[in-house]
Formats: sequence, C-alpha cells, structure tokens
Amino acid sequence: MTELGCAISGWGAALPPTVVTNTNLEKLFDTSDQWIVERSGIRMRRAATGPFVEATPLAHPPGGLGTTSALAVEAGRRALDSAGATADEVALLVLCTTTPDQAIPATSAAVAHALGTGGGAMDLNAACAGFTYGLVTAASMVSAGIGKVLLIGAETMTSVTNWEDRTNAFLFGDGAGAVVLQPVSGPGSLLGWDLGVDGSLVELLYADHGSGMVMKGKEVFRQAVRATVDSATTALRQAKVSADDITLFVPHQANQRIMHAVASRLGIPVERIASVIEWTGNTSAASIPLALIDAADAGRLAAGDLVLLAGFGAGMTWASAVWRWGA
Repeated sequence: MTELGCAISGWGAALPPTVVTNTNLEKLFDTSDQWIVERSGIRMRRAATGPFVEATPLAHPPGGLGTTSALAVEAGRRALDSAGATADEVALLVLCTTTPDQAIPATSAAVAHALGTGGGAMDLNAACAGFTYGLVTAASMVSAGIGKVLLIGAETMTSVTNWEDRTNAFLFGDGAGAVVLQPVSGPGSLLGWDLGVDGSLVELLYADHGSGMVMKGKEVFRQAVRATVDSATTALRQAKVSADDITLFVPHQANQRIMHAVASRLGIPVERIASVIEWTGNTSAASIPLALIDAADAGRLAAGDLVLLAGFGAGMTWASAVWRWGA
C-alpha cells in the first residue's frame, strides 16, 4: 500500500462582531487597561454572549455568530472555500470545543448539518489543548485512509465566564478557526506529537453545570509552563528536530507571559511566536487555529517550514505537535 500522510490545504476563521475592550470591563469591576495588559497582554476580545452583547440568539439553529455552532459553521465554510473543497468531500468533521451549544447532542451534529458535510462528525473536548488533540487525531485518521477531514476549534467562552471575578473574567473571548486536512503521498506533515493529562489537577480550573468558571490562576500559570515545556520538548524529540529548526511557535493564547516564558525555556525567540492574544483574548480550543491562520495569512509560513503547536488546558490537559507546513 502507498503510505499516506496529510497536509493542511485550507483554513478559515470567524469572530463575533461585538468587541469588548479593557475599558469596557471597567464598568463591571475594579480594573484598568494598564492592569490587564501588564498581566496578560490582552487589550480586547470578541464576545458572542455576555453583558456587552445586546441579545443572545437561540442556540438552535445556529445563526448570528452568537453560538459555538454558528462560529464553527462560518470558520468551516471559509476553510472549505480556501481549500477548494466541497462539503460532501469531507469524510469526518472534528469539532474541538469545551463550550457546546447543548449538553446533548454533540454540537458537531448541528455544524455538519449546516455545512452539509458527508461522513461522520464528533466533538472533542480537551479544553484549551483541544485543537492540538484534534490535529493529531485528524492526521491519524487521514493517514489511515479516511479521506478529507474538517478540523474546527470553536468556543463561546463568554458563556461560562464569571463576570464578577475580576481576576479571571478579562482573559476570555470567543471565536473559531478551522483547517482542512487532506491525504498526500508519503509521510506527510505530522512529524512528532505528545498528548497528556493529569486528572489530579481538575480543581485548578473547572466550571460546574450552570455556573461560571473557577480558576486558581497562579497555580495554573505554574503548571501550564511546566507541562507545555515538557510536552513540546517530547514532540521535538520525537520529530528529531530542535527548537532552532522551528520557524513558527504557535502556543495556546492563554496569557502573553505564559507564552513568552514557554518560548524562553524552549529556546525559541519571541519573534517566532504566533500571537493574536492582544485582540482575541483566550479563546480556548479556538486560540491555536486563530493564531496559526493569522500567521499564514500574514505570509509568515513557506513550504517546508516547521511549526510547533503547543497547548494546555483544564483537566489539566496538554498537547504538542511538530508540523511541516505545505507538505
């Protein structure tokens, strides 16, 4: 049999129209633009729900970019157009999200129906590490011969934000990013990867049904830096490359200080980081694809370049992948 790999053939992003600046947040709690920027690097974020959105559309059916499914549909449609692919060519749709529209069914079902995709569809919840979990999963399915996969990271984090918590509420925003993965001859693009979870750390970051998020920020910061550095190092070792070989580092956009700390420990210069956190905030599973897409659209990637993607999230989960661009 001919060895199959996979490559990213198209991508697309979607953001809700409502912009929430740090100055807007001063109306809710005691904070300032300077305080937020110094601690996170965030100046604004997009919101699909919450106190700054005039009306929240019904979760079903998707519409108005006010739901996770609506954002996923818009990003997915743009990715398909970018790849020159039609929805019926999709053999599997993987939606990475921790904020589904409903508890039952999987939100990917509504997204697949709205797009008209063929094949199967499933949700994948690994929190902020979700997109990298999804990338490894999707690449494996493509290499197994399934055909084209539409991989989407989409979140409405504002729907689970505790707007009375001044220490964390400023961090989160909403959005979606999608890529099309298609088969290629040979080993393809996924050169190395690492996935992991430490369930003993669940209490550091969680949201019970019907309530807002609880996050122990200082401990999350410490664990996130350690886990991301260890995971990225494992992925680099598996790929048989070093940090010097990496053209673009795409970390989860949780906090600019975390991103810079991880890059420093890995030995990756700050200028090689793909960052959109200044204007999107932390969009959980959508953050890595949004940063990757922004870098690709800006012409920061050429065929053969190596990309390191690394994320961490509630669980605590972590995931890293070394990807050859344009294979």
